[in-house]
Amino acid sequence: MNRKRLQKLAEIRLREAKLLFSASAPDGAYYLAGYAVECAMKSCIARSTNKHDFPDLKRVQRSYTHKLSELISVAGLDSEHREAMRELEFAYRWDIVAQWSEGSRYNEWSLQEAEALIEAIENRRHGALQWLRKYW
Repeated sequence: MNRKRLQKLAEIRLREAKLLFSASAPDGAYYLAGYAVECAMKSCIARSTNKHDFPDLKRVQRSYTHKLSELISVAGLDSEHREAMRELEFAYRWDIVAQWSEGSRYNEWSLQEAEALIEAIENRRHGALQWLRKYW
């Protein structure tokens, strides 16, 4: 899978999450919204991969995770993330995003929780996806 496909998947997953939210299906909306962030992060990782370089095995293995905090590190965005977290509006939204995990599919989520996650991801000024687009 390449970087452009991951970017497209991030947009698709967010759109699907919004459709599910509109249909009063918060569990699926919450779960898919988190995958939008995961795909965006993996696009950042793909961007930092040189075309003809043999990949570092440990980095590749670390990339195959659903843990958002680990993906920030693999993408090499630790310092950029720390800097962004100084901004209160971003930090507030990132804290909402950071609660998502692959295991979210097993939980029940309210419409309010799904809405909060979607907003934290798509906010045009302080959202997670807006921040990640700078690095993908």
